[in-house]
Amino acid sequence: MAGNSQRQGAIRKSKKGPQVGSGGQVKRALKGKGPTPPAEDRKGHPAARRAAAAGRRDTGNRKPRETGAAELLVGRNPVAEALRAKIPATALYLAVGLEPDERITESVRLAGNRGIALLEISRNELDRRTGGILHQGIALQVPPFQYSELPTLLADAADSGVAPLLVALDGVTDPRNLGAIIRSAVAFGAHGVVIPERRSAGITATAWRTSAGTAARLPVAQVTNLVRALKECRDAGLFVVGLDADGTTTLDDLEMSTEPLVVVVGSEGRGLSRLVGETCDLTLSIPMSPAAESLNASVAAAVTLAEIARRRRHSS
Repeated sequence: MAGNSQRQGAIRKSKKGPQVGSGGQVKRALKGKGPTPPAEDRKGHPAARRAAAAGRRDTGNRKPRETGAAELLVGRNPVAEALRAKIPATALYLAVGLEPDERITESVRLAGNRGIALLEISRNELDRRTGGILHQGIALQVPPFQYSELPTLLADAADSGVAPLLVALDGVTDPRNLGAIIRSAVAFGAHGVVIPERRSAGITATAWRTSAGTAARLPVAQVTNLVRALKECRDAGLFVVGLDADGTTTLDDLEMSTEPLVVVVGSEGRGLSRLVGETCDLTLSIPMSPAAESLNASVAAAVTLAEIARRRRHSS
């Protein structure tokens, strides 16, 4: 009968003793989570992977170019040159106990006049910050290099009053070679340098240092596609001349030295790529002793630019 605790099953048998109720947790756990999202929005689903791949194709499969972080430009000459050129800078580091010379004195004065922070740190700390490279007791903190746009570079070269002269680099991956080429380009009157975004050195602290700070004086354009950039130069009226050990013309016979030119320098190992070579109006070799197999990319650029500058001086 009702309330008879002796009936079969009225007493809950358990070794754990009295059981605590769920407090409604089971009910809440059984609550629905809403409608199932579309397959394209479900992480790991094949449809989601296909949609992501299609999105990459629509954007050319390219990631946005990172702006990079501030770097340290080191060395007495590079720092002084950079400050003279008024490149953006945020701090000038000086090693404790540094023996100053005229370059150090000038750098401190220029930095102070521009309101750049002057910070004195230990030589060990400066070694650590610069990665152990030769810093001569001084380092300038500079923001990421600001590249120029190719149309702007071409327009400025056309307005310079002399025949435009550009240097384009095809696969030069050593920043020291890039810095040396920039230094030669400044010395021999080039209007700018063109480098590709991929498979090429960029303007890093190493390139800054090798250029002895002259990178602050010369616009450098970074382009997505070098072949397309060279065609743009041709459309602007410049002849494209590629340096090649097996060139069709030698430097001695370069009659178009006084014309608007783009000198293309190939990589340290393989030289000009096939497509870049096919884009050139002519390929140029440098006469040299049979004992020498080839020249370093920066040396070849310097020799060529020096000869072009010599011919231009004599023709004026």
